Amino acid sequence: MIRIPDAEHDSLKLQERPLVVCDIDEVVLEFVAPFQGFLKANGHELRPRSFRLTGNIVNIEDGRETEAEDVGRLIEAFFGEQSNWQTPVEAAAESLANLSADADIVFLTAMPPRHRIMRRELLSRHGFDYPMIATESPKGPAVRALHGNRAHPVVFVDDIFVNLHSVREHMPQTLLINLMANPTFRALAPHPGDGVSVATDWRHAESLIRAHIAS
Repeated sequence: MIRIPDAEHDSLKLQERPLVVCDIDEVVLEFVAPFQGFLKANGHELRPRSFRLTGNIVNIEDGRETEAEDVGRLIEAFFGEQSNWQTPVEAAAESLANLSADADIVFLTAMPPRHRIMRRELLSRHGFDYPMIATESPKGPAVRALHGNRAHPVVFVDDIFVNLHSVREHMPQTLLINLMANPTFRALAPHPGDGVSVATDWRHAESLIRAHIAS
């Protein structure tokens, strides 16, 4: 059985076949849109002017920018209520089900491990019955520990370029796919860098993954 350092996770045992590792927020579950709804319900508003949350959240009553510490508290509160807000990204369930016929699927989320049980239940409710790893450590070492020295193709899908670069550093043979569900933040995002494929949606991502596995 596989153990990932500095992480809490479901039972992990890979088959002898390709591996697809997916981030969750903005990749498998909507984050930005439900978080906007959560903020409004709690007296705040997200006004996206750059690719970040801190600096773009304001108090609705007076329009003042919400301090970074308060943004952190709001995100923590949102994760505590995620099951009431988050819904699947379009076509994610269908594409992952298709891919699962030929590859192992594992979720890798940067969400604090203390929220793992709630997230596990939320994913299963929407039919995402794939093992999940929760860690706040860099994702590159986690993918390396998961895949090991196996010769099978490996794919990593994430919306944040820092995570993609971390996996590139530790697993250079990985197909890296940048995918972000929210069109507003996707337009504000910096280019993820060389060696990263940008997917417009899950159907596009699925085609990229299938081509990589076939090669």
